[in-house]
Amino acid sequence: MTQEYPKTTALPAQDVGRLLLRCADRPGLVSAISGFLTGAGANIVSLDQHSTEQTGGTFIQRTIFHLPGLAAVRDELERDFRQRVAEPFEMDFRLTEASKPKRVALMASREDHCLLDLLWRNRRGELDMSVVMVISNHPDLADQVRAFGVPFLYVPATRENRTEAEQRLLELLRGNVDLVVLARYMQILTPEFLDAVGCPLINIHHSFLPAFIGAAPYRRAKERGVKLVGATAHYVTGDLDEGPIIEQDVVRVDHRHSVGDLQRL
Repeated sequence: MTQEYPKTTALPAQDVGRLLLRCADRPGLVSAISGFLTGAGANIVSLDQHSTEQTGGTFIQRTIFHLPGLAAVRDELERDFRQRVAEPFEMDFRLTEASKPKRVALMASREDHCLLDLLWRNRRGELDMSVVMVISNHPDLADQVRAFGVPFLYVPATRENRTEAEQRLLELLRGNVDLVVLARYMQILTPEFLDAVGCPLINIHHSFLPAFIGAAPYRRAKERGVKLVGATAHYVTGDLDEGPIIEQDVVRVDHRHSVGDLQRL
């Protein structure tokens, strides 16, 4: 969730909108979308699009636009877009304002590096989000988290109390956040919880998926003799570590790197 514009931009965040959409690919889509936005007085400043096939595929587009007074006309703009573009093209879409960053909950366990990196980057303004809480199944990181001015909530979670723990998580999360990020939260969440939480979850997995799904990826990577290690951010689904991949990064290693080295990298 990198910011669309640096802090020095001349474009005020409250006038910047994001339009995400998906539909069956067909001629005239780009013209209809861009024509609607420019007709509404918007200036398109960024546009990314992709078709899954040359013919008969799915069309996906993400558009960033600037429209003076967006907040005042957002509901009308969304209604008109639905009637004039989305419905004729049988399109799924979402219109959001950049001035309203997502409310995010971070969930972690004992390990701190992933969690603290996110909190530090967010404090520096590098991440376009508002961290409203950190939840952990261990109390170890409470002081470090609270130093960032973020509420730390301890919810013990074991195999024995999984039902009670997930019910408490739902009480904290449902309706209060737009996104949950699992920053080394070393617990498997049930499909029932995922269905009930009411928002997407992103997992930061310490492996270059689909390799080494599950626990102890560093040890298994060392045993396998891999020459690349990495991390994967993916959406959480009912299948362990198999949700749609969002982003990945890797570093090169060799036989001289220990399991601890792989973990540090």
